[in-house]
Amino acid sequence: MGGISIWSLLLIALIVILLFGTGKLKNIGADLGGALKGFKKAVNDDGTTQKDADFSPEQINEKADESVTISSTQEVKKD
Repeated sequence: MGGISIWSLLLIALIVILLFGTGKLKNIGADLGGALKGFKKAVNDDGTTQKDADFSPEQINEKADESVTISSTQEVKKD
């Protein structure tokens, strides 16, 4: 008593399928599965960091300094 029977669950599932359609439910399931997979991977990560880009923060700072130097040495011609 007080629990949800199998017939109630089947009725709820049928209503959800009729409301959303199987295509949308499949996409939602795939998105949810991908999110859970990413979460598990992040939790089980052993602490090693992976590079997202091919450059380091030092290289970014060097490029920013170079661009400031180049722009400050250029002359502006006025007509």
